[in-house]
Amino acid sequence: MIKQAKRLMTLIGSSLLLSPAMAQSVKEGEELIAYERYQSAVNVFQEILKKDASDADAWLGLTRAFLFNGDSAKAVASLATLPASIADEPAALVARGGVLLKQGKLAEAQADFDKALASTREKDADLIGKIADWHVELMPGDATYALQILEKAVKRDKKNAGHYIRQGRAYRKLHKGTEAFQAFREAIDKNKNAAAAYHELGRIFVTQKNEDVYLDYFQQAVAADAGYAPAQYALYNHYLYKDPARAKEYFLQYLANADASLQQQYDYVDLLYLTNQYDSAIQKADVLIASEGSDVKPRMYKLVAYSYQARQDSSKALDYMKNYFAREVDSNYVVKDFETMGLLYAAQGGQTDSAMKYLAAAADRTTDSSAMVVYFRRLAGLAHQASDLAAEANWMGKAYLADPRASNVALFNWGLTAYKAQDFMQADSAFSIYTSKYPEQGYGYYWRARSNAAIDTAMEQGLAVPHYLQLIEKINKDSMSASDKKWLTEAYAYLASYETNTEKDYPEAVTYFEKLLEVDPANDQARKYIEILEKNIEAGRGTQSADGNGSK
Repeated sequence: MIKQAKRLMTLIGSSLLLSPAMAQSVKEGEELIAYERYQSAVNVFQEILKKDASDADAWLGLTRAFLFNGDSAKAVASLATLPASIADEPAALVARGGVLLKQGKLAEAQADFDKALASTREKDADLIGKIADWHVELMPGDATYALQILEKAVKRDKKNAGHYIRQGRAYRKLHKGTEAFQAFREAIDKNKNAAAAYHELGRIFVTQKNEDVYLDYFQQAVAADAGYAPAQYALYNHYLYKDPARAKEYFLQYLANADASLQQQYDYVDLLYLTNQYDSAIQKADVLIASEGSDVKPRMYKLVAYSYQARQDSSKALDYMKNYFAREVDSNYVVKDFETMGLLYAAQGGQTDSAMKYLAAAADRTTDSSAMVVYFRRLAGLAHQASDLAAEANWMGKAYLADPRASNVALFNWGLTAYKAQDFMQADSAFSIYTSKYPEQGYGYYWRARSNAAIDTAMEQGLAVPHYLQLIEKINKDSMSASDKKWLTEAYAYLASYETNTEKDYPEAVTYFEKLLEVDPANDQARKYIEILEKNIEAGRGTQSADGNGSK
């Protein structure tokens, strides 16, 4: 504890610790528990027991401090040294019952509780409240039983706000929000300064995501008792990502009223990063990494990486992110982790494959459609840099399909890139969408024709024919642009070739070549083909009957 406190003092600056000399009574130890200052409470009770090992109330207090702090093993080890002479005292029985309950030994725990209640004739309201605490705060506990015995405590001590707070917590464990609310309000009626009751009311509304109400209750808790750290921590936690500067104010208040802990050091690094104090965040996190070694939370590596990234030092940032990924549990990764790795690899140059791997993982994990589109576009850009047309077309397609506001330009570029990558099926799919969404424009028909011509290179299936015919229909012959003339020339040439080589319909082929000459009168090649075809027609080759079934 002392080592940890000194380390925190070095990292943060100051922390108000309550030494054993300042608190020597069981009552003061219990007050520390109420303020969730469990380690300070442990120190108090241990100091009392050093002087008087027969103080059963101190043994109960010590057990409560250990168990509420999550130190089950210490609670068990401590009770193993309980003097036999006080083993059957009510407080000792309740202490042992709490440990047994935590261990899941429900029948044995209840036997100790029953024995304690019988020996006090159920007249000790404080002891009843502590048995109820076990059932409310420990997972195997029975909140319904806690409520039953708390009724007896309330009858014995009607003005004690603590019993109503316990009732509220029991109702909350049973998911009875209305009853919990009423109990906490009753606690406040008994004691206007019951900070814990305001805090618990705030927690109810946190689950309902009613921000205005829970903030008001947390602030009332602090106003009622400026030393109540749990409410200050709740306010810090609320503002952490919304208003880091304000969160820091509450965090410093919390530090002044809470026991020093390793978690506080982690929280402080978070705040330094979020308030753009990157150098300090790096320094404090590095101290933690050095002092905690393999036990340090992997998040520290990530925060250092983010800090270096903010300082435009992508090389160091990447080193720390690699450490983070090597140490963190897979289930704790978030989308930004993969995005950061991708961007850091991209910044190094020559590591496009790694950059794309992590950005693809980010895209795969995000549920934000807008972010997904950004990732897809970045991936397309990286593929472009790597001259990987197939990958570029793939990511461009994903970006277009995921973006409801994507433009016709984005659609055209996707199709054209797929065409250049010789993925003609994908190109046809893209330009099929184009013709559907922009039927008045010729681009979709033209590139569908070219894509299908590339698929059907031998013209055996005539896949490009319907698209060239549609293209011809869309072009206004009276006001043709240079592109229109180019498209028509290509369309007529292709159709003439198809009629010549596949259909063997030479007259139809001649018709298309003549139309080509109307668009391009200087096309000597078309005239040459017409001459050849007409000679074949005269020789009786390539002709058809009117019903289309003549010889060829």
